[in-house]
Amino acid sequence: MRFLKRVEYKRYFLYLIRWQLSTPILAPIVAWVKHSPSILGTPEDWYAAGIANLIGGLIFFWVDLFIFKSQSLATQWEIKENIRCTDCRKIARGYRLVKTPKYDRTKDINPEFRCENCSMKKSKKLRERGISTEG
Repeated sequence: MRFLKRVEYKRYFLYLIRWQLSTPILAPIVAWVKHSPSILGTPEDWYAAGIANLIGGLIFFWVDLFIFKSQSLATQWEIKENIRCTDCRKIARGYRLVKTPKYDRTKDINPEFRCENCSMKKSKKLRERGISTEG
């Protein structure tokens, strides 16, 4: 795991601890599902829940890292029904690009929605300027 930075080790460890915090909820559920003699679960139920949470944490750290830090998932669009297109003035379903890695209109007080055709033209112009509209 040399590719992890020192800070990532801390995050990984804290993430695994966070997963273990759900063990008190999971162990009684395991006990209930398997009709355990104790409502709070047997030591085996707690052991199984702890191991399951450890395995889940080991796997989902990487899944969550991809989901929340991936630039390919960073593109955000907003879609509204029955808007007046900013370009052609037609009433239609409206689209607007809100955010990509090089483009941020999240605080735009006057958002510009475009019909599908005009939105495609605007997207092409943005791509020509090096701004990704995919994702």
